Amino acid sequence: MSKTQQRELPAFDWDRADNKGFGTGYSDAERNRMLELYDNTLSEVKEKEVVMGTVVGITDREVLLNIGFKSDGLVPASEFRDIPDLKMGDEVEVYVENQEDPNGQLVLSRKKAKVITAWQKIQKALDEDLVIDGFVKRRTKGGLIVDIYSVEAFLPGSQIDVKPIRDFDIFVGKKMEVKVVKINYANDNVVVSHKVLIEKDLEAQRAQILNNLEKGQVLEGVIKNMTNFGVFIDLGGVDGLLHITDISWGRISHPSEVLNLDQKVNVVVLDFDEDKKRISLGMKQLQAHPWDALAEEIQVGSKVKGKIVNVADYGAFLEIQPGVEGLIHVSEMSWSQHLRNPQEFLKVGDEVEAQVLTLDRNDRKMSLGIKQLTEDPWTRPELRAKYAVGTKHKGTVRNLTNFGLFLELEEGIDGLVHVSDLSWTKKIKHPSDFIKVSDELEVVVLELDVDNRRLALGHKQLEENPWDTFETVFAVGTVHKCTILNKNDKMATLELPYGIEGFSSLKNLSKEDGTFAEVGESLDFRVTEFSKDEKRIMLSHSKTWQEQNEPVKEKVAKASTPKATPSAPERGATLGDLDSLAALKEQMEGRN
Repeated sequence: MSKTQQRELPAFDWDRADNKGFGTGYSDAERNRMLELYDNTLSEVKEKEVVMGTVVGITDREVLLNIGFKSDGLVPASEFRDIPDLKMGDEVEVYVENQEDPNGQLVLSRKKAKVITAWQKIQKALDEDLVIDGFVKRRTKGGLIVDIYSVEAFLPGSQIDVKPIRDFDIFVGKKMEVKVVKINYANDNVVVSHKVLIEKDLEAQRAQILNNLEKGQVLEGVIKNMTNFGVFIDLGGVDGLLHITDISWGRISHPSEVLNLDQKVNVVVLDFDEDKKRISLGMKQLQAHPWDALAEEIQVGSKVKGKIVNVADYGAFLEIQPGVEGLIHVSEMSWSQHLRNPQEFLKVGDEVEAQVLTLDRNDRKMSLGIKQLTEDPWTRPELRAKYAVGTKHKGTVRNLTNFGLFLELEEGIDGLVHVSDLSWTKKIKHPSDFIKVSDELEVVVLELDVDNRRLALGHKQLEENPWDTFETVFAVGTVHKCTILNKNDKMATLELPYGIEGFSSLKNLSKEDGTFAEVGESLDFRVTEFSKDEKRIMLSHSKTWQEQNEPVKEKVAKASTPKATPSAPERGATLGDLDSLAALKEQMEGRN
């Protein structure tokens, strides 16, 4: 009660108090007047609200606060740790939890008041797009924790600055201006941004740069991001792409080989898309092209040294100085006529010497060769004697074709083995039925043409022609046990002794009972035609039962057909004939 209010009250009558007791003896009008005066001295206080309180008492454990209510409230001293110099008369915000607890005490909380007030301020900052001060407390996964109004807010790493930040720790313990960009009351989560403040400052600068941008303009920028295909450069509020091929005249596999993050560089504007705001930048264009500085001494026929910077299917590129490259085609890597994979000869990083084959300074193209640094094997004087007709050699199969195979006898010396020169007895349709690539094969030289670099080889010529012997073994009129291998519309293929093949027309497959022999049957067949040059034997089963007057000839044939002279095919076999056939059979079986 104030002194003014006290002066307005009537003089207290102690006699009345003594006679009738304390608080009695007042008229209704006097009592109502006193209650009205008392109520006017108190503030209207509602629960669950934040009000201002005045410090009226301080102890080690509690702080006594007067909020203008009929009683004062106590707040734990621990809730004032942020105010170490708290003193009597200070005003602070408190939260009214309960006007009167079971003990009749007013219950207040400064902690809850701070939280409620903070969220109100945060919401206001979001609604009115205000800039507020924050304090970076610590770093966390993906960003920073910033204290705003005693509430921990999350500052994502992408919202710290317009350029990527790689070290978040440099911001810990420092003040930072931020804007509230998102509030999630369900999770008590606040997201803030510092980047939006920078972007706003850069907007005018960005607009000015874009308005004045033109091709050929040289600008200074800072490398803000690096990728496999190039780097992004901050030009002062707007980004441009410096592609990896425009960094250096020489080849590089990654920008980090010549550039660093946060490095200041000068670049030239190569292209600009006003609609998409894309800027293409170049760095090597600020330097003279290396081809312009290529030494005049380098001419066709010159020898150059360099490093292999790329290997393709068709050849390899040799860099003789940064920005100056020459192509070594695979055909110029070896004297071998068989083209191979360039990676068998060279790999990236190899330092090699080559000879200039062609040079065009205007088109900036150069072709090189490696094989020219070694002697052409076809020009060696001893070649004619070494590979004379009839000489025997061993080589490696390098390639298979429909008509034969190419055999490498030595580096640069290849020869062709025609499919017809692989076997005397087998009918080979494709070389792959006989041999595989990389296999070794023995051959004999059939023909040598040094001028045209041609070498004809044969494999079957390593052995004598068995058809010289077959001419007597399978003489016309002799009978042999044959197996039918297959039939078509006109002819049947037969398997004769010693693994060779013969043929019979379909009508000659008729049997004595009127039926025809089928595939898989083994029957006696009589030789009706023998051609040594065409390696063809024609036979007939029908003649074995139609010509019953030749029993002696059939008996001789079934006894493995003894060797007979062309003039007397039906005479008896001799011991020498049988030995010759046995040796021939063993030789053929061993080769197959």
